[in-house]
Amino acid sequence: MRDRHEIWGDDPEERDADAVVSELQVGDHGIAAWHDHAIFVPFKALGRFIARSGKRIAVTIIGVAVLLVGVAGLVLPILPGWALIFVGLGILATEYVWARRLLLRAKAVATTAKDKALRRKPQGTPADADPPA
Repeated sequence: MRDRHEIWGDDPEERDADAVVSELQVGDHGIAAWHDHAIFVPFKALGRFIARSGKRIAVTIIGVAVLLVGVAGLVLPILPGWALIFVGLGILATEYVWARRLLLRAKAVATTAKDKALRRKPQGTPADADPPA
């Protein structure tokens, strides 16, 4: 049976939330500073999450933005829609397995369409499979 991370690939490792919260809470060192108050613990946890996941968050925001501009480019004549969609998927593919798979599938479909348009045989097809018409 395949490991869950082999199938999806983009799930982060799980950590026990109690351990993170206990790191952020006030210790028994006497007088607590204002930022060690229990009300600030969720904000500290959010700050740590953003610090650890900053690259992934940035890639997601930029990739989705380029992808949406590409979708708008399908309607607007001044933008190269399909090119921007492929670029957006390429950006997302650096962090997400689903985007990588979608990009590979889109490349295969684009190659097939190009071969049909140029009346070529797809790569990997034996030469004697179809005689020329």
